[in-house]
Amino acid sequence: MTKQDGQEGHAISDAGPQMAFPLRRPTAMTAERFITSPSNAPARAWLSRKVWPDGRLWLWGAAGTGKTHLLSVWAQEHDATILDARLFSHASSGGRIRVRGNLAIDNADSPGDEATMLHLLNDALTQGDRVLMVGRLPPSRSHVSLPDLGSRLRATATTATGEPEDDLRATLLLSLLADRQLVVSQSVTEWLWRHLPRTGNALVSAVERLDDAALARGTAITRALAREMLPDLLMPDMSEE
Repeated sequence: MTKQDGQEGHAISDAGPQMAFPLRRPTAMTAERFITSPSNAPARAWLSRKVWPDGRLWLWGAAGTGKTHLLSVWAQEHDATILDARLFSHASSGGRIRVRGNLAIDNADSPGDEATMLHLLNDALTQGDRVLMVGRLPPSRSHVSLPDLGSRLRATATTATGEPEDDLRATLLLSLLADRQLVVSQSVTEWLWRHLPRTGNALVSAVERLDDAALARGTAITRALAREMLPDLLMPDMSEE
């Protein structure tokens, strides 16, 4: 695997022509932009360890709790290649994907091809490289058909991110709006924070929907727009305000 900081890498097969393989290295998810809190402290502690059992760690948690951000930060700090497990596929040419160096696998609980993931884990163990895997479910609740892969994953050390505390939710909402360069009045952001569910995923989904709607209509983000676009997220009594 050849790679350069801030650029896409290339995956090489054992035989046959070079194979295109999607690799990504998000640039906005830096250590400076990560919001620390008690809900992600256990995960940060595990990621800071210099040694993991068998060189593997599985990080899981609900959407919107910072897992992919933590994966990106760890990858940047340890010169790791980032792969999306959903994009794994069987190599029709008979070759297979090899990665040299540390590896960070996102969506590890939904691999597109289990054999590819197993080979990557075996290669990393042989080479003495570290592997960070991230998913919404722990290995014990992830459906894996390949027995050898299932045993590897169940033997992997795990840690988790929890749902954000109130202080983190407020900061996260402002950060999500800033990332999309959205200017929203303080009264509206405070209203959204009070009435959206207390999960990171709800905040992410709400900001995405409001951004899309405001852009399509050429309007500002208001309470009225939020009531219209977020009926399934806002509290039931919102229409009575």
